[in-house]
Amino acid sequence: MRKIRYSKDVDALLVELSDKSIDYAEEEGQIIIHFSKDGEPVLLEILNAKEFLLGFTTSILKEQEVALT
Repeated sequence: MRKIRYSKDVDALLVELSDKSIDYAEEEGQIIIHFSKDGEPVLLEILNAKEFLLGFTTSILKEQEVALT
């Protein structure tokens, strides 16, 4: 089952994309993408989630491109 969870104590948003086992992860700025053995994204971790989502929402409202750094 896919889930979206927020961890208040570390300000991280976790988005489960698949039930597959995690094999490795790659970090890109505030986002960590966890992959299965066959390279399928399994879990997204958004660090400093409040800041990220506020910036993302503001950019959408202003119709600007969002940088993931």
